[in-house]
Amino acid sequence: MRTRILMLVTMCFTLAGFAQKNEIKAADKALKGGDAAAAKTALEGAAGAISGADAKLQAQYYYLKGKAYADLAKKGEANAYQESVAAFQSLLEVEEKSGKKKYTDEVTQSMQAMTADLVNAAVEDNAKKNFDAAAEKLYLSYKISPKDTSYLYFAANSAVQGGNYESSLKYYNELIEVGYDGSGTVYKATNVASGEVEEMDKTQRELMIKAGTHSDPIDETVPSKKSEIIKNVALIYTQLGQNDKAIEAFKTARADNPDDVNLVLSEANLYYTMGDKEKFKELMAEAATMAPDNADLHYNIGVIAMEQGELEEARTAYLKALEIDPNYTNAQLNLSTTYVNEGNGLIDEMNTLGNSRADIARYDELKVKKDELFQEGAKILEDALKASPENTSILTQLKNIYGAMGDNDNFMRIKKLLGE
Repeated sequence: MRTRILMLVTMCFTLAGFAQKNEIKAADKALKGGDAAAAKTALEGAAGAISGADAKLQAQYYYLKGKAYADLAKKGEANAYQESVAAFQSLLEVEEKSGKKKYTDEVTQSMQAMTADLVNAAVEDNAKKNFDAAAEKLYLSYKISPKDTSYLYFAANSAVQGGNYESSLKYYNELIEVGYDGSGTVYKATNVASGEVEEMDKTQRELMIKAGTHSDPIDETVPSKKSEIIKNVALIYTQLGQNDKAIEAFKTARADNPDDVNLVLSEANLYYTMGDKEKFKELMAEAATMAPDNADLHYNIGVIAMEQGELEEARTAYLKALEIDPNYTNAQLNLSTTYVNEGNGLIDEMNTLGNSRADIARYDELKVKKDELFQEGAKILEDALKASPENTSILTQLKNIYGAMGDNDNFMRIKKLLGE
């Protein structure tokens, strides 16, 4: 009796093996006939017992599955690319382990072609603002070809654009782990026939120049993307409410890149969004020391100082910005505003005074000082107007100052310039 049971079990396994082979043959026939969907269905019937099959049958199964899903991916089936890549990778593992590489070369080429298809599809997804889909395709391209780390970088960028911060954080952290830099040299030359500048590798360009089809070679240096990546990681942490991790990210980045002013600026902006304006000012001052000829840095220092009522410090910053860029309109407007704000502060005190002789004397003293401050604010804008006579922002603020001063002649003059 026991022997009969064993024979029955053996027969069941044999029948399962025959069924499995028949399903794989059916999938092969369907695929050759261009029916990837039918091949997929047949392979699903063989999937349950494939792990127990011999290496030859496993390799054929994974080969057909990879091909079927690759075809379905081109026809737009969701997740088909992932299924195809997973199948091909399983095939390569099986053949590597068995030492019999019947499909390896063909599949390696197929995966390279699939990478190109994925990247092209991702470009289309990005153009249609399907950023999540683009990020997934680019990440899969990187998984197929890990040496092409730029795919991972672009996957992170697409994820950020789509607002998928968790995925972008994962991709950026992978970039940091593999030591991605992104710097390099781009080689270009002008196509003699079309006149267009074309990008190519260095060896190809040398051949084209020697052949006379191209001329005017140009080497363009691509800067490192390390600081940009760290900045984005920190900003994502901020977006996720994880400010401590964001600060730590900047700390690490600045230790590696102490001379990168962009990192300092990004860290300053982080503190600004956190409401820590003192730390923002401190970092902006540090950045201004690192890049003393950057007018925007000095302007932003002035903005924060003015918000905090530190008018003299704000004026110093605005004047420095104007020293670098004499036509910096916003710096001119804000410099003028510091005098107007100080004058308005005197008006507040004037309104608190009574009718005593001392109060009247104090009122007259404050009025003279207030008018002087308003006049200084007006003078700054009159000078600015010489370089930008039609700037409506300057004209409008100047009109308001003259109106507050009660200077009707200048008030009407500016109104006329505004076309009012």
